[in-house]
Amino acid sequence: MTQSADHNDEHDQGLLYDLSTMRHPSRLHVDRRNALRLVGVAGAGLVLVACGKDGKRASSTTSTPEFTPTTAAGSATTVSASSAPAVPEETAGPFPGDGSNGPNVLNQSGIVRSDIRSSFGSSSGTADGVPLTVKLTVINTKTKAPYTGAAIYLWHCDAEGGYSLYSPGVTKQNYLRGVQAADSNGLITFKTTYPAAYPGRWPHMHFEVFPSLAEATKSGATLVMSQIALVESTNNEVYASDPIYSGSVQNMRRTSLSNDGVFRDGAELETPTMTGDLASGLTLNFNVGV
Repeated sequence: MTQSADHNDEHDQGLLYDLSTMRHPSRLHVDRRNALRLVGVAGAGLVLVACGKDGKRASSTTSTPEFTPTTAAGSATTVSASSAPAVPEETAGPFPGDGSNGPNVLNQSGIVRSDIRSSFGSSSGTADGVPLTVKLTVINTKTKAPYTGAAIYLWHCDAEGGYSLYSPGVTKQNYLRGVQAADSNGLITFKTTYPAAYPGRWPHMHFEVFPSLAEATKSGATLVMSQIALVESTNNEVYASDPIYSGSVQNMRRTSLSNDGVFRDGAELETPTMTGDLASGLTLNFNVGV
């Protein structure tokens, strides 16, 4: 599938567009990065107030665990959870499927699942691509402990750059979208496929964190909304391994973190670690500080 120029994740289209595509009032997020961009466009005097982070944080008496932080280089070091930073706020992009821009998959029966490679409900398609295990560990930055019970909604494009529910040819599909709650260690695991690199964006995944599964499945208040910047070496390895990613090989040559509309101001806190290989299976590990 060749992606058109409208595949842009809502960046660089002007102040009025940015304001008009922000989330509805009960779930509005204006992060520090985007607020500064908007203020720069509008000039002095425009004040943007971040709101919608009213989900109650879970408390815990669990002892602080050891965990593996993420680094831009893809290396791993075991440290205390007390050093887990909060993930930056980012745009949901134009294809969230959470009811804020068109369809709402969150309130559909079947959305709570660990394997998101196939569609559910009345849809029956399955996404092609290199298998990928995604392990997300949710850390409460206030208590410095695992955020047990917090829920994550994860979504991303398929191997040809299309988003289910939105892109031509896959509007009847809802694959590569799913919700799960964190276990006692704060861990959430998804089975999925590796996303494509499409024009104008560094390869990435989107996610929203909710204070509970109940809040997620009613499209309630989010704790944070962000993106994961996939690791360059793994991108190149995956895209060279399967013809379905042929467009991604070309797009990677034209794309860098420094010119990406979301990650160009720094992706250190949004870069996962990768383990495994194509033969044994790839695993993405990412710590979500909220």
